[in-house]
Amino acid sequence: MFLHRRTLLAAAAPLAATSALAAERTTPRTVERHASPKPAPSSGSFEAYVVGVKEEAIRHGMSAATLDRAFANVRMNQKVIDLDRHQPEFTMTWEVYRGRIVSEARVAKGRELYARHRDLLGGVAARYGVSPGVLMGIWAIESNYGASTGGFNVIEAVATLAWEGRRATFFRSELMDALRILDHGDITPERMTGSYAGAMGQTQFMPDSFLRYAVDYSGNGRRDIWDDLGDVFGSTANYLSREGWRPGFGWGEEVVLPSGFDTTMAGRENRRPVADWLRTGVHGLNGRMGAPPEAMAAIILPGGASGPGYLAFHPNFQAIRRYNPSDFYCVSVGMLGDAVTA
Repeated sequence: MFLHRRTLLAAAAPLAATSALAAERTTPRTVERHASPKPAPSSGSFEAYVVGVKEEAIRHGMSAATLDRAFANVRMNQKVIDLDRHQPEFTMTWEVYRGRIVSEARVAKGRELYARHRDLLGGVAARYGVSPGVLMGIWAIESNYGASTGGFNVIEAVATLAWEGRRATFFRSELMDALRILDHGDITPERMTGSYAGAMGQTQFMPDSFLRYAVDYSGNGRRDIWDDLGDVFGSTANYLSREGWRPGFGWGEEVVLPSGFDTTMAGRENRRPVADWLRTGVHGLNGRMGAPPEAMAAIILPGGASGPGYLAFHPNFQAIRRYNPSDFYCVSVGMLGDAVTA
């Protein structure tokens, strides 16, 4: 898949300093982050680089007025570079991660918000076939239900990283996409804020993902993932739907494994029908499975052989992984959503 918001943030997430969930977005069960070697200085001034960006954008049909407003008061942001370069070592077990993410406080807040927005979420679910629970889970983890979306000027952040040069091609492309969003009129430059790496809105889309998946669910002519919850939920559901989410069942569920379960049978790629897992002695916590017998599923052991097991339903679990390629993240999204919508 193309390198977009999720692939980038799998690496960058722990340093989203403006987010209350910075540490909680870490992806693997044990991740080591080291400061990157200092890159060679960028050639040319930041101001000269911006001139070149504007010239390219005009060649692509964007208006000079949009570009002048987008780059008004934009400067090279050293804090963005520092955050991008210096990624600390970070380790978190599944038990600690789950405890922090699927907390009683977050579930309680989610239930209150779900009750408030149940009709809206139901309409989105009917249109895209994506369950409200997974939308609530992503909303919770990505921005603490919209409370922590990041305070960086997105144009300034991605322009700084494109100019700095360590991932120049990627961020130059993201910068051009961000300018296209402004030129379309979806958001103003002043309101286009996000993480230091350019992830935007209440469910944190990179600009390229916005252009691919964001929708005007509310029908007002703009795709607003910052303040319009219809567009927030609709865009996230559209993302999951287009990445393979199948209606009719959820992400997965916690299961009881038989005594002596062969852990070599676990892993996302070892998919088999739910009926086959039942025959091996795997069963749901309530004695039932949340997917039909013919549905494909895999056993996930995020805490290792001694931890709890989860049956991940295919292709829905994989659709969440396209949003963020981490089993920790995906299981937590599912658990939060189930608890909030129960």
